[in-house]
Amino acid sequence: MDGHGKSDRPIVPRKPPNKGRGAPRLAEAVEERGLAKGNSVRHNRDRAQDRVALQNALDRIRQAAGQDRELRFTTLWHHVYDVRQLREAYYSMKKNASPGVDGQTWPQYGQELENNLQDLSDRLRRGAYRAKPVRRVYIPKADGRQRPLGLPTLEDKIVQRATAEVLNSIYETDFLGFSYGFRPGRSQHNALDALSVGITRRKVSWVLDADIRGFYDAVDHDWLVKFVEHRIADRRVVRHIKKWLNAGVMEDGNRIRMKEGTPQGSSVSPILANVYLHYVFDLWIQQWRQKHARGEMIVVRYADDIVVGFQYKSDAEQLLQEMRKRFRKFNLELHPDKTHLLEFGRFASENREKRGGGKPETFDFLGFTHICGKKRNGKFTVLRKTAKKKMRAKLKAVKTELRRRLHDPVPEVGTWLASVVRGHAHYYGVPRNSKAINQFRHLVTRMWFRSLRRRSQKTRLTWERMTRLIKRWIPNVRITHPYPEQRLYV
Repeated sequence: MDGHGKSDRPIVPRKPPNKGRGAPRLAEAVEERGLAKGNSVRHNRDRAQDRVALQNALDRIRQAAGQDRELRFTTLWHHVYDVRQLREAYYSMKKNASPGVDGQTWPQYGQELENNLQDLSDRLRRGAYRAKPVRRVYIPKADGRQRPLGLPTLEDKIVQRATAEVLNSIYETDFLGFSYGFRPGRSQHNALDALSVGITRRKVSWVLDADIRGFYDAVDHDWLVKFVEHRIADRRVVRHIKKWLNAGVMEDGNRIRMKEGTPQGSSVSPILANVYLHYVFDLWIQQWRQKHARGEMIVVRYADDIVVGFQYKSDAEQLLQEMRKRFRKFNLELHPDKTHLLEFGRFASENREKRGGGKPETFDFLGFTHICGKKRNGKFTVLRKTAKKKMRAKLKAVKTELRRRLHDPVPEVGTWLASVVRGHAHYYGVPRNSKAINQFRHLVTRMWFRSLRRRSQKTRLTWERMTRLIKRWIPNVRITHPYPEQRLYV
C-alpha cells in the first residue's frame, strides 16, 4: 500500500455499524460537568437542541461513510467551526485540566464563552487559526520511567475535539471489530472480555503479547497524512491535522519541532493513532488471517496494546517475523523485551505437563495478569488478577500523596481516599479478583493509619479509633463486573 491509489488498498470486509453508539459506555465512570458561570436553564435547553442537530449531521456523515467505503469526504470543515460543535467540545472537557503554554484555564475561557467561541469560529473559517505548541510534562510509569504527556492550549483542545467528533463519524464505519481503544461505546473491559472469551472458546494454544516501542513518539507524519487522505479530501481538515502534528512541544522554555510522533494528551491523538494502526496493522492482520493462518486465530487490540491468539505455534512464529517487517516499513518497532510468545490456553497445562515444562506462563494486558486456571467444575478458564506492578505503582502514588496531605483535615483526606479505593475497585473488580481488590483496600488503610500517627507525637492514634475512621470513610469493595460471557452475550 503506497497511501495514494485505490488499487493498492486492502479490501475491507463489510461489517454492520457498531451497535449501542448512544448507549452509556460500559465500565467507564460518568463525570458530571457543570455549566460555565452565567449560563441559565434556558441555555441548557438550547444546548440540548443543538446536540440533537449536531448528532443528526454526524449521523448523515456516518451513513454516507458506511454506504460507500471508497468515498472521500470533501466538505467537512464547516462541521468543525460550527459554534454549536465548538460549544459541545468545550463542555466535554475537564474543568480542572492543566493549562497549555498560554496558561488559559477552562473557567477563564468560560467567562466570555460565547464571544470566545464566535471569535474562534471566525478564525477557523477565515484560515486565521494558528496551532500552538503543546506543553510537555512527564508522569511516572509503573516501571519507574517517565511518560511524556502533551498539554495543548484550551482552544487547540476545543478544535481538536470538534475535529475528532467529525472524524469518528467516518472511521467508526471502517474500524474493525477487534479494535477497542478510544472508540465510542467501547472500553478496556470490552477488550478484556473479548480476549478472555476468545481464549476460552476458540482453539487457542499460543499467545503473542506484542508491545510497540514508543508508539506515540514514532508515528510517521507522512504516512499518517496519507492514511487520512484515503477518506478525507477536505484540504482544510488535512491542513489543520498537519498544523497540530508540526506545532512541536515546549519544554524548559524551548520550542522543539517534531518530525514524527503525535503527543499523548491531545484530543485528536487517539483517533489519529487508531487510523495509523488501522492501516498498518488491523487491515494487514485481517488479510493475513484469511490467507496464511493454518489454524484458528483471535486478535484483540486496545490502542497500541496487542494480543494475538493462535492454534498453532508455527502460525505465531510466522506472524511475528512478518509483523516485524511490516512495522519497520511504517517506522514502528516491536519492543524486544516486552514482546513475548508463550504457550497459553485450554491445552497449555496438559501439554506442558507432558513435556515436564511446569505451569503455563502468564502475560499482562490492560493492567491484569492473565493466568491459565480452572473453574470449580474443573473446566479451563482465564483468571485475571491485578498486575503486581500496577498495584505497586498505585500504592506508591497513594503513599506520596498522603505525605503531601499529612496535615490536611481528616474528612478531606478520607474523601480523597474513598474515591481512590472506589475507583480502583471499579476497574479491577472482575470475577475472581476479590482478594486483590480487598488487599489494596487493606494496604491503603494501613498507610493512612501510619500517616495519621505521624501527625502528632503527643497523641497516639489507637487502632480502635482508626477502625471507626475506616468504617466512616473507606468503602467496602466488591466485584463490579459480570463474567465475560455474560457481558458479551448481552
